[in-house]
Amino acid sequence: MILGSIALSFLLLCCAGSAIVGAMVGEPTPGRTNTAADEAQQPILAAPAEPTDEAPAQAVPPSAAPSAAPSAAPSAAAEPSVPASQAPSSAAPSPVVHVSTVTERAAIRYSERTVKDSSLAQGKRVVRTKGSNGIRTLTYEVTTTDGVQTGKKLVKSTVTKQPVTQVVAIGTKKPQSSKCDPNYTPCVPIASDVDCAGGSGNGPAYVSGVVKVIGTDIYDLDRDNDGYGCD
Repeated sequence: MILGSIALSFLLLCCAGSAIVGAMVGEPTPGRTNTAADEAQQPILAAPAEPTDEAPAQAVPPSAAPSAAPSAAPSAAAEPSVPASQAPSSAAPSPVVHVSTVTERAAIRYSERTVKDSSLAQGKRVVRTKGSNGIRTLTYEVTTTDGVQTGKKLVKSTVTKQPVTQVVAIGTKKPQSSKCDPNYTPCVPIASDVDCAGGSGNGPAYVSGVVKVIGTDIYDLDRDNDGYGCD
C-alpha cells in the first residue's frame, strides 16, 4: 500500500506538471475535447442576410474596383475630322422633271346630206356618195415628274385628211294607180285590149296621146318599135 500511494502521488505529480507546461505553451491539454471552452473559441459565422428590394450596395474592396478610365480608350481629339463637303446631307433629292412632245390621231366623223330623186319610188333611199371619216393630228406637250405624268397640254391641231360627206338620195315618185298598167307611162288603163284613140282599133279601152313603153308592149301600141306608142 505504501508503494501504491507513492506511485499514485508520482502519477498525479506528473499529470499536474504536464498541465502546467501545456498551459504555458498554449497547447490544448490532451484528453479534453468538446468542452464548453472549446466551443467558445470557435468563430461564429453570421447567416447571410435575406435579399430585399432596397438592400444596400456591398462595399467593394479597393483592390477589386475598376480603374477610372481604360488606358486603351481612344482620345476624342484623335478622331479624324470629316470635311463638310463629304458630310451626308439630310435634304430630300430634287424631283426629275421631263417634258416631251406626243402626237396623236383622232377621227373626224363624216356628215350626211340627202337629196330628192324623182326617179326613185317615194320613200326609197339610195346612197349616191359613200362617206368616209377624216383624220385630225393632235400634238401635245407632256410633262412627267419622276416617271409619272403630271401635265398634258394641246399645242397644235391639224386636219391631215378631210372627211367625205355621204350623199343619200330619197325617192319622191308616187306609186302608180292599180288601174294603170305598169308597162307604160303615163297611165295606160288595164283592160283586155287597149288601142290608140282615133285609130282602127276596137278597144274596149283607148289611150290618147303618146305613151312610153317602160316594160313590155303587151298592147302593141309601139308599132315602129321606137319605144313610144300612139305616136
